[in-house]
Amino acid sequence: MIIKKIADFYRVSKPKSYKFSSSEEQKKKLNYYKWATFLSATLGYGMYYVCRLSLNVVKKPIVEEGIFSETELGIIGSVLFFTYAIGKFTNGFLADRSNINRFMSTGLLVTALVNLALGFTNSFILFAILWGISGWFQSMGAASCVVGLSRWFNDKERGSFYGFWSASHNIGEALTFIIVASIVSAFGWRYGFWGAGIVGIVGALMIWKFFQDTPESKGLPPVIKPKENKALSSEETADYNKAQKQVLLMPAIWILALSSAFMYISRYAVNSWGVFYLEAQKGYSTLDASFIISINSVCGIVGTVLSGFVSDKLFNGKRNMPALLFGLLNVCALCLFLLVPGTNYWLDVAAMIMFGLSIGVLLCFLGGLMAVDIAPRNASGAALGVVGIASYVGAGVQDVMSGILIEGNKTVINGTEVYDFTSINYFWIGAAILSVICALMVWNAKAPKE
Repeated sequence: MIIKKIADFYRVSKPKSYKFSSSEEQKKKLNYYKWATFLSATLGYGMYYVCRLSLNVVKKPIVEEGIFSETELGIIGSVLFFTYAIGKFTNGFLADRSNINRFMSTGLLVTALVNLALGFTNSFILFAILWGISGWFQSMGAASCVVGLSRWFNDKERGSFYGFWSASHNIGEALTFIIVASIVSAFGWRYGFWGAGIVGIVGALMIWKFFQDTPESKGLPPVIKPKENKALSSEETADYNKAQKQVLLMPAIWILALSSAFMYISRYAVNSWGVFYLEAQKGYSTLDASFIISINSVCGIVGTVLSGFVSDKLFNGKRNMPALLFGLLNVCALCLFLLVPGTNYWLDVAAMIMFGLSIGVLLCFLGGLMAVDIAPRNASGAALGVVGIASYVGAGVQDVMSGILIEGNKTVINGTEVYDFTSINYFWIGAAILSVICALMVWNAKAPKE
């Protein structure tokens, strides 16, 4: 009974009848809800990231206080990625069939409450469990946003708006590395979690108010095929099942997922351990290191905003060439960041500019849009789920391996901890190279005929 009530609560909204006085009024109402949905998805998912990346800013202070070791932090970080990967796979399928307003609001509210609780936690086991719970609920965000874009925007608009929405990743990262880092520097690591939790609660309220489920639920005609948005009949359920099964049987989807997984290793290597690396290897303060890492997030906004637009307008909707070019740029950025010895502030800044631009584009293409392009239209959430689980398994493996390699190559000289990051360099750069190779394998992949 309870399960049925929960299922009914999250079920796709039923169509409503509404008579508009004119076609102009209908058009204005449609535009309002489209922009409300798009903007709340973008800002709301950015706040998801604030709650997800809060741990990355506080790693060095936690190690210095002797609360957790580098390996323990790597394990804790990987727990979120693994639960996120599983959740993103399953929730990608569920989002296709859900009221995405309620689905997305729930995810952000729970992960915000987890952040508040982490500020009071010293136990390794409890910390890992709570962080894992946060990972599961974090997975409700991206799937809801992608399904929302599929419901509210047509094929000609979707690439550009997907690129703009993908900037939410970078907005959240920039907010985390600037605002949360400032809070941590001023008040300590516990306040970093509390600040992130407050941001998440505000975001959940905003999503509840402005993020819309379907055009039909507002009395508007569907933007895409009617059967994709109506309450599910048995025939329509069969259509969803067929399309989602087709996604699982497409080799190109899985190769893209593997390419994204390697890209996520390099992405989260910098986001998870970049601040720690700059502090331990190059002697930056927490605030300065966070500021340098935040540059990649800000530049990533440019990459994501322009990615869909450039591919739609300059490459006739093809994503393969931009994916190759920016994949190579990602490799170059990591080499500059990791292989140039000594403290070179402007070189580190330049590396983060290049890294941000490249990851911004690759997040849009490898992280979702290329898979959505070649998947059946009513299985976009499923396609994102396949790519998502591979991506975050890669990110989770990265966090564990990075923690082990960093602690395993640490020595204490005259009471000072000294780190050797040689193994890390090969691991992070090698992953970026493998991502490019996998992307080349699906150069001519196309959507199946319906």
